[in-house]
Order: sequence, then structure tokens, then C-alpha cells
Amino acid sequence: MQQASYIAVFVNQKLTKMKRIATLLSALVLSLSVVNAGMIVVPKATAPVKTETTTPAALSEKMDMENFLKLTPKKVHEMTGRKMTFKEKIGLKLAQKKMKNHLKKGGSGSVPKGVYILLAFFGLAWIVMGIMDDWSGNNWWLNLILVLLFWLPGFIHALIVMNKYY
Repeated sequence: MQQASYIAVFVNQKLTKMKRIATLLSALVLSLSVVNAGMIVVPKATAPVKTETTTPAALSEKMDMENFLKLTPKKVHEMTGRKMTFKEKIGLKLAQKKMKNHLKKGGSGSVPKGVYILLAFFGLAWIVMGIMDDWSGNNWWLNLILVLLFWLPGFIHALIVMNKYY
């Protein structure tokens, strides 16, 4: 009789731990979904579009990447008929620098580095690799196979390949 009560206490303790783990995992999923909702996705380069507006901000939104990176304040003055202020010139150069850095790193940059590492820890980095490579290439399915074989090789592969994306 006493042995049955020990078993009941043991089972109750295990259920309590399982409830805590389930609560922690659901909080993690919720926080990841909140983080994903705030992500910024940079569109890929498109064909040049003729602009109808004359403001420098509108020009940078509607032109393709190559033309935006070659844009100078003098060209903006020629296109709009208005000189850029010092603040607008600095903003243009900073935006061009950020875009160049983004293009150098490759990938779409749609997933922050911290989220990538967290997903790699949980064995889900292959999803991020697939999304960032548009599901082409070998990295994502190689990582999936490594994760399915055993978690550690997949995690190590994800950390090694991370330099390609960030």
C-alpha cells in the first residue's frame, strides 16, 4: 500500500515537470511568433520602374537596387529639380551602405541571427536555410539529414554554414 503511494507521488512529480516543460515550450513558440511578426523582409532586385513622383525618398523606393546604389545627390538633383539637404545626403549614403552590406552577405536576411541560432539549437535551422536560399541549394537538406541522424552534427553544421547567411 505504501509502495502505491510512492508511485503516485512519483507520477505526480513527473506530471508537474511535464506541465512546466509544456508551458515553457508554448511560451517559446509564442515569443518566436511575436518576433517573426516584426521582421523586415527586403525584396529582391526588380526591373527598373519609371517614377512619377519627384521626392528623393519616393525615387529610392521605386528604383531597382543597381540604380539605387549608383545614385548620387547630383543625380537626385537632376531627376527631381531640387537639391538634397545635408541630412538627406547622409541618409542616402547610409541607406546605400546598408544595402551594399546586405547584398555582400547574401541571402534574403529575413531571419535575425539570434533567431537562427535558437532554431539551430532546436534542430530547425534547415527551415531558415531553405527560406533564405529559396529552397534551392544543398545546405538545407544536408542539415535536415544531419539533424535526423543525430542532433549535434546538424547543430554544428548550422553554425558553420551561418557565415553564408550573416
